[in-house]
Amino acid sequence: MAGLHRPTSSSSSSSYSRLLLLLTILPLTLASLAFILQWRGGFTDDSITHWSHHHSQFPGMSFSLSSNSKKRSFSLSDCSSPLFPNTHSPSFPYFRDSMFQYDSHLKPKVCITTSTSAGLEQTLPWIFYHKVIGVSNFLLFVEGKAASANVSRVLESIPGVNVIYRTRELEEQQAKSRIWNETWLSSFFYKPCNYELFVKQSLNMEMAIVMARDSGMDWIIHLDTDELIHPAGTEEYSLRQLLSDVPANVDMVIFPNYESSVERDDIKEPFSEVSMFKKNYDHLPKEVYFGNYLEATRGNPNYFLTYGNGKAAARIQDHLRPNGAHRWHNYMKTPKEVKLDEAAVLHYTYPKFSDLTSRRDRCGCKPTKEDVKRCFMLDFDRSAFIIASTATEEEMRQWYRERIVWSDQTLKLKLLRKGILTRINAPMVIIQTMKESGVFSSVIAKAAETTLAKDKFLKSIDSSNSTRNARSGMVSSRKIGAGGVSQATARRVLEVIDSSLPSAIPPLSPPSLDHADRLSS
Repeated sequence: MAGLHRPTSSSSSSSYSRLLLLLTILPLTLASLAFILQWRGGFTDDSITHWSHHHSQFPGMSFSLSSNSKKRSFSLSDCSSPLFPNTHSPSFPYFRDSMFQYDSHLKPKVCITTSTSAGLEQTLPWIFYHKVIGVSNFLLFVEGKAASANVSRVLESIPGVNVIYRTRELEEQQAKSRIWNETWLSSFFYKPCNYELFVKQSLNMEMAIVMARDSGMDWIIHLDTDELIHPAGTEEYSLRQLLSDVPANVDMVIFPNYESSVERDDIKEPFSEVSMFKKNYDHLPKEVYFGNYLEATRGNPNYFLTYGNGKAAARIQDHLRPNGAHRWHNYMKTPKEVKLDEAAVLHYTYPKFSDLTSRRDRCGCKPTKEDVKRCFMLDFDRSAFIIASTATEEEMRQWYRERIVWSDQTLKLKLLRKGILTRINAPMVIIQTMKESGVFSSVIAKAAETTLAKDKFLKSIDSSNSTRNARSGMVSSRKIGAGGVSQATARRVLEVIDSSLPSAIPPLSPPSLDHADRLSS
């Protein structure tokens, strides 16, 4: 037995020695290989190279979104960046630097156009949020506060932002538009307040189409500066990705709108303070919508305070034209459109108490039920104008709390469970993070180091002084002749009426209970 034991011991010792030798040689071999590869440039820790245009992810962040009762999660990353230091936020594609400049080869190229008089506290978050989700160009038709020297200097300093001032020259150019000789927008001509704004937006959209096409854009969207695109349903929370998946034969994409549902009466910065929204009819089962209609309306004229027919993105192509602020059309064909099942426009409607008086101050109509019909298209806007014009501040605040603020916790929880109300945190997180990271303050500081070009400065002064309505700050969109005289009374009756052109689509209220039977049949 002893003779059998010795060979076994010797064999074990030999195997152990070979294993020890292998474990010694293997790390040395791997270390040598790593050194050779690093010396040849195989490894690098250059974060700029790592996040170059050959990659589609920006270092960052994570959170969950829910839309239409479907949850989508974004991957976590421990990477940090100068823009989002030491934070966990959503993962976004296509970043190059803190000004969100994109590589020119990225497709499709998306442009947003707007007509605005808002200040930097609203326009900066609006611009940079949409840069985050993939918008490359902005066409801002500005007047009022937005056209002031201090504000426009900052806007002009942002890459991809084009500022167009409402000068006398612009009005004269728009007075020559073919729109004035067509019928589709004619029912809105020569009326005050919201009607005048609607015409002005349409004229600006017409010019924006040409400018966007000249800039090589693929899609154009008209959006107000109190609205944000919510590209739910995409893995990267990207508007560019969403539009890239649209079939080539589709001309227009409809984004149903959700309406902000504020929970306090002291909101100061809606984009970074509001997370609850009321869903659109198009994103709800009919039985849920009509079954909870009265509770969701809370005594207001309609389900939404204002419009419910969404906004649209149009593929830039020949013969494209606006069809009012909410849609696009084509002179040569009926556009093929699709309506999105998850993505939406988030409309921040009367989110601040001060919105009551600021809207009142932009319109000179009398606060009577008859006169407000001349000025406003939607019932709630009419009621809000009358209250803001006739009530004391205390009465206005009480009205605001009853009609706009969601303070009933029981009702709120019920409608959240039903899916009428929903929480959407993405825009709030993105904008809060950019603000805390100093993105907006750095843009303002950088602009302060530069001087506004003299000719554009003179344009902004001319715009704000010579073409602004004295009371409201809104420039007239009426047709102006060469001598500066309104041609409203001299406009000739059209000799040929082209009935094939559909009328412009105005802001429309969502379906009411009166439509329940008709829509269910």
